Formats: sequence, structure tokens, C-alpha cells
Amino acid sequence: METEDAGRPGRRRVRAEVVAVAVPTAVMFALGLWGLDRGGMWGDESVTYLVGRRTVPQIWRLLHTVDAVHGLYYLLMHAVLAVHPGEVVLRLPSVFGAAAATGLVAALGTRLARPRVGLWAGLLYAITPMTGHYAQEGRSYALVAAGAAGATLLLVRAVDSRPAPRRWWMYGGVLAATCLLHELAVLVLCAHAATLAAARVPRAVWAGWARAAGAAALALLPLVWVSQAQSGQVAWLRTPGWANVEGLARCFAVGRTGVVFWVYVTLVVVGIGAGRLASVALPLLVLPPTVLMLASQLQPLYDDRYVLYALAGAPLLAAAGADRVVTSAGRLWRRAPRFPYPRFPRLPHPHPVTLTGVLVIAIAFLVCLPLQLKNRSADHRPENLAAVSAVVARQARPGDAVLFLPSVWRVGALAYPRGFRGARDVALAESGARSGTLSGLEAPPGEVRRRLASVRRVWVVAPAYVLSSRRSPGNPTERLKLALVERHFKPVEDFASGRITLGLYVRRPLPGAGAP
Repeated sequence: METEDAGRPGRRRVRAEVVAVAVPTAVMFALGLWGLDRGGMWGDESVTYLVGRRTVPQIWRLLHTVDAVHGLYYLLMHAVLAVHPGEVVLRLPSVFGAAAATGLVAALGTRLARPRVGLWAGLLYAITPMTGHYAQEGRSYALVAAGAAGATLLLVRAVDSRPAPRRWWMYGGVLAATCLLHELAVLVLCAHAATLAAARVPRAVWAGWARAAGAAALALLPLVWVSQAQSGQVAWLRTPGWANVEGLARCFAVGRTGVVFWVYVTLVVVGIGAGRLASVALPLLVLPPTVLMLASQLQPLYDDRYVLYALAGAPLLAAAGADRVVTSAGRLWRRAPRFPYPRFPRLPHPHPVTLTGVLVIAIAFLVCLPLQLKNRSADHRPENLAAVSAVVARQARPGDAVLFLPSVWRVGALAYPRGFRGARDVALAESGARSGTLSGLEAPPGEVRRRLASVRRVWVVAPAYVLSSRRSPGNPTERLKLALVERHFKPVEDFASGRITLGLYVRRPLPGAGAP
């Protein structure tokens, strides 16, 4: 009987730990599936969809010229889309990645503090709008966040169970795979080094970490070398400033404004004093974005999605802060003087405290529900390529042509070819799959001029700034296409979807053509 009774607390804790991880994971998975089929891909998703449907040799050839940084992800999506090519399947890996990241955040909170901290941290991570946004996007960022959280948990386990060379190599393997999904995930090493320094680990731990981290960095070097030659792809990025710092802080919070935001920030600040958990969560939250922003002062590389994995530190600190507040309140309650009348109620047991925290998180989710609904709308993305294709499908006539300015927007037509099937692409010379490019090779300017000469109506897909002539394209062929449209055609209709404008142009009548 004594042995059985002694084992009950251990079993209760194990059950509590399982619940603390399983519940947030299930919540995140449900939130990820909610509204997943929003009825349209945007530009980056269409690239994932098109490249993923190419053969492996075609993908390998493409990576030599563009998008090498996403190479491993494209190969993964090739296997996924081979099952069923569709928008929902395209986004499912991100849903699984976000659910895994949520469970790993909960596991970190449970291991570094207690089960209720893990439960609260996982639920806070799941209801953060930024998490839900990238959980429903056909790109690699949710998977990278899961990999970084997994590497962080493996780091904690390796430190706790020293000496353990096998655990260090598991850590290095997960870290290498995460960095190959996106090379800027390597900045998580700065956070992990700071964690080890704060914990004052012995020299043997530093040696094991250095070997694992070095192996991961070595595996990343070929990708860094290739991607440096493709740095023109991120030429659109700008040097970050204080506005980016404020924007990232609001993205990392459960609510971006109002009471929910400030309560969350307060709990994060309180959680900084949470000892061991703070030594893991605070560097993860602060260092990767800070290092990337500082490096971007020399060469702009910063975008908030590139440091999505750093978000995991915020709910861990907020949950630890809430736990500190509850613990301090309990101590004050126990020290309060007892009077014969009125009688003070007894301090609640841990389960009611835990459930109260869950209820508060649910209320925060309901307060921020409008933002959650907005994230699940196709109009919230930079553009809706399905809507653009649908307009052409309804109004196109036999003999119509289509021009893409610049040519990279051809990926929208390839993602939804049904709408553009009746419109001839007069500038295309060779498809992207055959030429080893993203959007294909275009014909020489003279050939484009000749093809366009016999066209009466042309659809133009371009950013709004191109059609309004506020900015001239840099490529000579793009300038010629725009000049031919403006000189020989007149706009009769346009349709806007985010940053993309679809314009219908009709050939101008020749001078004197209507005279008797």
C-alpha cells in the first residue's frame, strides 16, 4: 500500500505533463484547420505550389538560379503535393508545424517550471494571431518555428543529462534540418549560447554544444554560399528601424492593442524574473530579432516572418509571469491574519488555479477574435490570385492576350490556369519548368511587338504602381511591354486584389478610322 500511495504523486504529475502538452497541441491544430480553405493563394504560396509540382530534377535545376534558401522545403512539398495538389494540402504541413511548435513550447514550460506554466504557455502561443497567420500559409516558417522550439528543448535536455553525447548530436541534427529549411534560423544559436552562459554550465557542456552547433553550421555553409549569389531576391527589403521593433512587439503579443496587449506585456516583464525558464525564453525572444535587425543596418535582410521562431519566448515568459503572480498572491493569502468572523475561505487547490488561467486565456482569445477572423480571409493576404483568374475566366473572349508586368506575376496564372486558358501569353518563349526558371523565359522585344500587333484586347497583370506609370520597369523587355500597351491600347476596365491590378486594354482606333 505504501509503495502504491508513493507512486500516485508521480503518476499524477505525468498525467498533468501529458495534459499540459496535449491540450495546447490539439487547440492549435483545430485553430489551424479552421478556415484553412480561404479560396485563394497569394504570390509566395503560388510559388510553393508551382515549384512543388515540378519533378525533382526540375526543382534541382531551379535552385541553381533562384530560391535556393527554400530548396529543402520545396522538396518536402513535392512529396506532399504528389498526394493531392490543392490549397488545403499545400497548407497542411504548416498546420502540423504550428501544432508541433505549440506542443514543444508547452513541453518547455512544463520542464523548466511546472505543468500549469507549460499549459498556459502552449495556449498563449496557439492563440497568438501571428502563429495562426503562418499556420495557414504554404511557406516554411511554421516548420522552422517547430524546428527551433525542438532544438531548444533538446538543448535543455542535453544540459540536464550531462554527459550525453547522443543528445548533443540529436540537437545538432534538428538544428541543421531547421537551418536548411531557412538559413536565418541559425541565429537561434545566439540565444542558445546566451542560455548556456546564464546557466554557467561547465566546460564539458560548452564543448558538446560547440561540436553540435559547429556541425550544423558546417552543413549550412553550401546553402549560404549559393544563396549569397541570389541575394537580389531580397532587394525589396528595407533597413529596419524603431517602427519595425514596435511592429514586431505587437505581432508577438496575443493582442496588438488595448488591455490584452498591455496585460500580456506586463506578464512578460514579470516573467523575466522566473529564473531558469527566463534564461531560456528571454534570449530566444530577444537575440535573433536583435541580431538580424543590427545586421540589416549594413545589408537589409530583416522581415518579421524570418524570426517567427523567436515568438516562442514570449508566451513562456508570460506564463511564467502569471505563475509568479499567482504564487505571490497565494503567499500573501496564507500570511493574512485570521479572524473569528468573517471566516476566510481556504486557498484554492492547483486545479482551480490552472483552470482559471485557461479561462482568462479563452477570454483573451474572444477579445481578439476579430483579428483571428481577419487572418482567415483571403483579402488579408497581399493578393488573391484565384480572384484575378476568376475575373479573366468570366470576361475573356477568343483571341484575347495576356501580359505580365513584370514577368514574375506569371506564377499567378500558372497557379490558376483555368481563367487564363483562353488568353494567349504573347510574351512567353519557354516555360519555367523547361527553362529552369521561376516564371519562364520571355521572347525578344521584336517578337513581343510582332505578336502584340494582331491583338485587339489584352489583359495586363501588374502591380498598381506599374500601370499608373509612377515607376518604370528596370528590364528593357518589361519597359517595351508597358510602352506598347500605353501607346496602342486604352484601358476600359480594371480589377484590384491587394497589390495586384488586373487591367483590360482595348486597341486604340487608327487616326481617321471612323471618318466617312
